[in-house]
Amino acid sequence: MRAAAAKLDTLVASDIGAGGSPFSLSVVIPALHEHENLALLLPELHRVLGRLGVTREVVVVTTEEDQATREAAAARGAGVVIQQGPGYGSALRAGFRAARGAFIVTMDADASHAPVFIQDLWSCRGQAEVVIASRYVAGGRAQSALGRRILSRVLNALFERGLSLPVRDLSSGFRLYRADLVRGEAFEARDFDVLPEILVRLFAAGWRIREVPFSYAPRQHGKSNARVLRFGLAYLRTFTRLWKLRNSILSADYDDRAFDSVIPLQRYWQRSRYRHVTELVAGQGRVLDVGCGSSRILDALPGGSVALDVSMPKLRYARRFGRALVQASGGSLPFPDASFPCVLSSQVIEHLPRECPILSEMCRVLAPGGRLVLGTPDYDRWEWVWIERAYARAAPGAYADEHITHYTRRGLVQLLEARGLRLEAVRYILRAELILAFRKPS
Repeated sequence: MRAAAAKLDTLVASDIGAGGSPFSLSVVIPALHEHENLALLLPELHRVLGRLGVTREVVVVTTEEDQATREAAAARGAGVVIQQGPGYGSALRAGFRAARGAFIVTMDADASHAPVFIQDLWSCRGQAEVVIASRYVAGGRAQSALGRRILSRVLNALFERGLSLPVRDLSSGFRLYRADLVRGEAFEARDFDVLPEILVRLFAAGWRIREVPFSYAPRQHGKSNARVLRFGLAYLRTFTRLWKLRNSILSADYDDRAFDSVIPLQRYWQRSRYRHVTELVAGQGRVLDVGCGSSRILDALPGGSVALDVSMPKLRYARRFGRALVQASGGSLPFPDASFPCVLSSQVIEHLPRECPILSEMCRVLAPGGRLVLGTPDYDRWEWVWIERAYARAAPGAYADEHITHYTRRGLVQLLEARGLRLEAVRYILRAELILAFRKPS
């Protein structure tokens, strides 16, 4: 048990593939007709990177036709990569593929991103997998034309609130990434809308995002390659495409978000489940949460509790709750017999085939005298049957479509009593979701 726990504590932390990179840091600069700005930017960038004291490379991404930019970059010690498609998104993907560092900083070539700020991004690399130089958190600011500021604010607010993403500045291109998370990924957006797409997809996979305040200054030479109308339309198209992902069960924070859902019924349901479950496990000792997902219940479990799930994105997200994490199947729990005084499994067993040994496994690791808490829909209740039909119609592809085993209160009690457990408590949410507490004989 102790060896397993040591492994579990480092499970998500070890999900970091930085090994084998020839450089610590790659700086990727998309640049189109930016030879004048590169002449100023690159010498200062090399000085800053030299003071940083890391192995590094600088990669400038441009088009085949932009000879002046290629020559300016090569003359000042930067590698040059030719993008294959048009647009900022294509340039960024080409830079990601070419970068050989364990971390990647992306920045603009127009001198609006001060190279010295890379030191701030680099110092935060251990706190999140994506670090953003943000104009819109406390301490940040943007010097730009009024029209652009308004458009930027509106688009960022739309993405932040419409997609429930806890990021204020999704359109900042000045960022630090863990390279293995973006290198070779098939991001779809071709223009500047690739910036929110990257954040949404990484956050939905459970990775952490942090913003640090940054002062944005206007470019020194040339004109911006962003066109306001095209820029806004591209963002709106990408928002529509990403909305489905953010509201699917594939998002790592699906369960946590539901606790504060804008849909009253969903919010009530999640909070009722939280109240019932936390009351039933209170005072029982350490808890093994089988199929924990990203539920906020994890935050209420006592010290020493363990969260187990088969989904690595869910476990990555669950890091914020400070529990030991295990990636494993409920049908084969990696613990000795009688390991936990309390075992919890909420909204899991209905997703597994009836022949799965999850019930036997939970009984096996439950200590004598311990409590087992189980939550699942009650298919003997007409209330749940009708709720599920309505939910499947309103949210096709969500959890209702994944219920492959339909339990009833009577059937579930019989299964657990046959394993020697005694029923102690019965709770319901709207006479539909069933939550049972059993006691294992001492």
